[in-house]
Amino acid sequence: MTVAIIILAIVVILVIAAISLYNNLVKLRNRVDNAWAQIDVQLQRRLDLIPNLVETVKGYASHERGTLDEVTAARAAVMSATTPADKMAADNMLTTTLKSLFAVAEAYPDLKANANFQQLQSQLTDTEDKISYMRQSYNDTVMTYNTAIQTFPGMLLAGVFKPRQSFEAAQGAAVPPQVKFD
Repeated sequence: MTVAIIILAIVVILVIAAISLYNNLVKLRNRVDNAWAQIDVQLQRRLDLIPNLVETVKGYASHERGTLDEVTAARAAVMSATTPADKMAADNMLTTTLKSLFAVAEAYPDLKANANFQQLQSQLTDTEDKISYMRQSYNDTVMTYNTAIQTFPGMLLAGVFKPRQSFEAAQGAAVPPQVKFD
């Protein structure tokens, strides 16, 4: 009789441990989803600012059509991306083209002095800072989640939970854009 009680107690403890582990992994997965949603909010804010910025630059630097077209195309790519991985890649491209746009603006003193441009640039800079912070938070959350499902005992339930990809910086993001006037 005591053996049966001991076996039943061990089974109950294992079931409780499995439920607790599963619930913890669900919480971590939800944190990753929430962190991604926060990035998505800031990406949308940036996407909403870009058309006004492009229009302001057009008024001063209309012959910089190539750069403006690249920014517009990169913005469209972010808007049409459906998966987080696609959004990450498109966002990295947009970040690079925005750097080129600001480099072009440096060559136009009247544009740099325009109050509307300064306000848009300030809002975009603020948004970029928020995106950078949210990326870091997302990557930290992904690391915690991935570690939990790849280590024991979480790996016992790993088939139910798939690893997530971190948000990596754009290739060549550290290289400043070059503006050339021919």
